[in-house]
Amino acid sequence: MSEDLLKKKCLPCEGGVIPFDISEIHKYQKKVDGWEIKEDENKIFFLHKKFKFENFIKSQNFINEVGKISEEEGHHPDISFGWGYAEIKITTHAIKGISENDFILAAKIDRVTNV
Repeated sequence: MSEDLLKKKCLPCEGGVIPFDISEIHKYQKKVDGWEIKEDENKIFFLHKKFKFENFIKSQNFINEVGKISEEEGHHPDISFGWGYAEIKITTHAIKGISENDFILAAKIDRVTNV
């Protein structure tokens, strides 16, 4: 995990910013642990990661922490979770792609699992 990403804060994005191209995405991908780059049916790139836990309450506690981080950063991922798992999808909806904000949030989420 990249310490420089952990020191940054997500910046508000109202659009008008160009999303990262695939080479920039891969450069940043090296700074976070285990996040996959995927593309949806509309050709919009996003970060995706699955997390495993011992039971439901640990999944829920993790998601609650992710929610706190997301609110602090003003950047909100798509989340699904249940007994023993959580899945997180991060993209910058306003620009229909990936920005540095997505990697900042991913790094901060990873920190929750490494504490």
